[in-house]
Amino acid sequence: MLLVRTDRIGDLILSTPAIASFRRSFPAAHIDALCSVYNATVLEGNADVDRVLTLPPEESQRSRFTHALAGAYDMAVALAPISRDHRIVAATRANTRIGYVYRRRLLARLAAAYFFTRFAVSEADPSDAERHPEHPIRHEVLQVLELVLLAGGAVISPDLVLPVTPADREHAARLLPGPGSIGVHFAPRWLSGGSTRRSFVELISAIRHRFGKEVVVTHGKEAGSEVEHVRAQLPPEVRFVGGLSLRQWAAVFERCAAVVTVDTGATHVAAAMRRPTVVVFEHRYFRLSSQEWSPWGVPGAVVRKPADERAESLARLREEVLEGVERVL
Repeated sequence: MLLVRTDRIGDLILSTPAIASFRRSFPAAHIDALCSVYNATVLEGNADVDRVLTLPPEESQRSRFTHALAGAYDMAVALAPISRDHRIVAATRANTRIGYVYRRRLLARLAAAYFFTRFAVSEADPSDAERHPEHPIRHEVLQVLELVLLAGGAVISPDLVLPVTPADREHAARLLPGPGSIGVHFAPRWLSGGSTRRSFVELISAIRHRFGKEVVVTHGKEAGSEVEHVRAQLPPEVRFVGGLSLRQWAAVFERCAAVVTVDTGATHVAAAMRRPTVVVFEHRYFRLSSQEWSPWGVPGAVVRKPADERAESLARLREEVLEGVERVL
C-alpha cells in the first residue's frame, strides 16, 4: 500500500489518523508513505508506516521516480486533493487507487475518473463555503478518514500522531524548566491583514497580566528579523524559543498549558500534543478555515481577524483571544 501526501506539514499531521486507521484496518499490509522532503519529518518514528519515501525536489528527477512506482503496489491512496499527488497515485497503476477532489473543481472531478478507481468528493471549497453558509464543512481529518472507508477499512483511529522522543522532551525541559506556560507561536500573519506588530506585542503583554503565567514565544525561520523587533518591545521575562526541530517544537508545546497561534501548522502540532489551542484565522474564508482546520481533539477556540486595522478592531481581536484562552484553560 502506498499513501501519498506531499504538501504541508500541518496537513500531513491531520492525515495521521487516516494513516493509523489504514494500519489497523490492514494489519498485515506493507505500508509505504510518500512525502515531500519538507513534510517527511512528520512521519519520523511513526510505527504505522513501514517505510517513508520522499519525492525528489527536482522536477527532472520526478518522472523517473514516479515511473519506478508502477506495478509496485496493490493499493495507492492520495491523502491530499492536489493534482501532483493524484498523478503519482495514477502512475502506480495499482488495482485500487483512491483519492478525493473538491466538489466545485469540475475538471478535477472529470480527471478523478481517470486517476482513481474510487474517489470521494469534498465540500470544502472556499467559494462554495461562502455561497452556502447553511452547509456544514467537515474537518479535514474526517475528509481524509473517508478514504479509509473507501478502501474497505473498518477500524478508525481518530487521534493525531506525532511521536516525540525522550531527548526532545529533555531539550524542551531545558528551555522551559517549569511546565504551565502559555505558548504563542509567532508567524508573519500576526503582522498584517487585521493584525499589526504593535497589537501582537500588546496581546502578549495582556496574556501575561491576565493569566499570571510565563509566556513562551516560539518562532521559525519564516519569522525572519521581525522576531527581534518584537522581542525588543517586550520584557526579558517573555521567553523566545527558535531554531527547533519539529519534534522539539512539539515537546515545547507539550509543556504549555495552552497555545495561541495564527498559523494552522502550529495549531495541528499543538493539538497532536493534546494542548488546548486558540487559533486566529484570516478574515477571508473564516467560515471554511474555522471548520476544516480548527484544533482537532482538544479544547479549542477560533477567532476571526478583523477586516481592518483600526484601533478598536485590534483591541476587540486581542480581547477575543484572551476570552478564548480563558475558555480552553
